Amino acid sequence: MLPFIKVDSANPVLVPGSNTFFDPMWKKQIAWENKDVFNPAIVVRNDTVFMLYRAEDTIGKYAGTSRIGLAYSTDALHFTKLKAPVFYPENDAYKKYEWEGGCEDPRIVEDSAGVYYMTYTAYDGSIARLLVASSKDLLHWTKHGPVFAAAFNGRYNNAWSKSGSVVSSYKNGKIIATKINGKYWMLWGDKYIWAATSDDLINWQPVETNDHQPYDSVYSNFNVSHLKIVIPVRHGKFDSDLVESGPPAILTGKGIVFLYNSRNVPSIGDSSLVEGTYAASQALLDKDDPTKLLDRMDTYFIKPEKSYEITGQVNQVCFIEGLAQFKNKWWLYYGTADSKIAVAVYDEK
Repeated sequence: MLPFIKVDSANPVLVPGSNTFFDPMWKKQIAWENKDVFNPAIVVRNDTVFMLYRAEDTIGKYAGTSRIGLAYSTDALHFTKLKAPVFYPENDAYKKYEWEGGCEDPRIVEDSAGVYYMTYTAYDGSIARLLVASSKDLLHWTKHGPVFAAAFNGRYNNAWSKSGSVVSSYKNGKIIATKINGKYWMLWGDKYIWAATSDDLINWQPVETNDHQPYDSVYSNFNVSHLKIVIPVRHGKFDSDLVESGPPAILTGKGIVFLYNSRNVPSIGDSSLVEGTYAASQALLDKDDPTKLLDRMDTYFIKPEKSYEITGQVNQVCFIEGLAQFKNKWWLYYGTADSKIAVAVYDEK
């Protein structure tokens, strides 16, 4: 699935705006997307590309609570935004996870019945947790809470967790979560890539191992050595500091194509990339065992080059998250410097 060519004539395809809505937490009108927009999920529905994107405001203790907005396009390049976010922290059972940091970085699949399932990161100011919600129309969502709440007697419920990429079949523009050996699979994480399984796309169980695994201080609130690493970081390469899931993984007859993000530290990684560069690459996993890595690119296929990718809230970032089949092309949407959204295209022809 290469090469992806950046659409310079249209990029960035989404930028911050002045839309306002009445926020149930602040109890007043706020400009909910006036700071930054980035890290989108993509759904093709009724010959239209729908983008659910992370947006930040400029108020509160973190100077930027995240909410999820919705935009749509009939050509995959020019988007119209809804005026209000479709997903955000409220005075509900999940406020303790979502406030005041917000709801971040959606990834969306659907089941065989056409119900959409969105994994997203909830941030309470201290811990990032992977949560899930469902919808039939992309507008009205039911929150289901932390994905690991019931696993191993709650061992991972208060653990740092992010970036849930559900293994799916891409069919006629749809991204359909697909079981492997009777289970749904999710690739997740933002240090290493780990795996989890589910029967219902709501309750997930991390894949553990008895083998010793590396440990990192960001995960000090639980023993990461229990988790089976699917994709590790690599010394001397662009993905030396962390690897993080991209769009929903693609199940094919030859294996699972997994697009992922990475961060570089030159002293231990690629000396040709500046400190903190987020670039993206691809890996191939076994179609019958998603924890088995078959192949992996030696380098990245997309990196920050344009001014809006180099300078922003976080400099030097191309963060891929939304992928769509649309009009005989693959459209890869990504956050740029945590500030705007751009797209690159791979032509199947």
